[in-house]
Amino acid sequence: MSEPTLALRGLEKTYGGRLPVLRGVDLTIEPGETVALVAPSGAGKSTLLHIAGLLDTPDAGSVSLAGRDTGKLSDGARTELRRDTVGFVYQFHHLLPEFTAHENVMLPQQASGVAQGKARARAQELLDAVGLSERGAHRPSQMSGGEQQRVALCRALANRPRLLLADEPTGNLDAQTSDTVFALLLELVRAEGLCALIATHDMALAGRMDRIVRLEGGVLT
Repeated sequence: MSEPTLALRGLEKTYGGRLPVLRGVDLTIEPGETVALVAPSGAGKSTLLHIAGLLDTPDAGSVSLAGRDTGKLSDGARTELRRDTVGFVYQFHHLLPEFTAHENVMLPQQASGVAQGKARARAQELLDAVGLSERGAHRPSQMSGGEQQRVALCRALANRPRLLLADEPTGNLDAQTSDTVFALLLELVRAEGLCALIATHDMALAGRMDRIVRLEGGVLT
């Protein structure tokens, strides 16, 4: 049996010494698996995603990513592992407005040392996959919200991560556009062979994933 891509064990997180957000969270995600994270507002789902993606550290517990115990890594090694292993998609696209769609998808690749020609080819491959073949030269201000979020998805997958973390990735879109973007997200995740942990309030979308976990009162069920 293959090792899990992500293994969270006994995660605890408290803010200000008084506000417990995570209370012994355990979660394992296998390669190729898509998991929906459902939680009420303020329940700590963003905190959980940040810890899973090495953007934050727990007060207690462990995070194993791609078979590596991240608690033993230096800050530099954590940054490198996050860059090469994790892709992030947020509710708001956070594209750099001065760059084109091509350039936004190329940037994380070039930060990892990928040559410009290969980075551009990968960007075009991903833009083609989400139906934006003709939009590569457009800047975010020239695209619709749904198009911008599709570019953000391409950017998240640019470095061929093993894990995609998404925080309400369609929460800022209308229902029809949300359905389109989410379908593309799942299609790309499966085509790329990675696993995904996706936070969403939309139970219809959550039901299209392999598994649903709920975070409430700091506990995952």
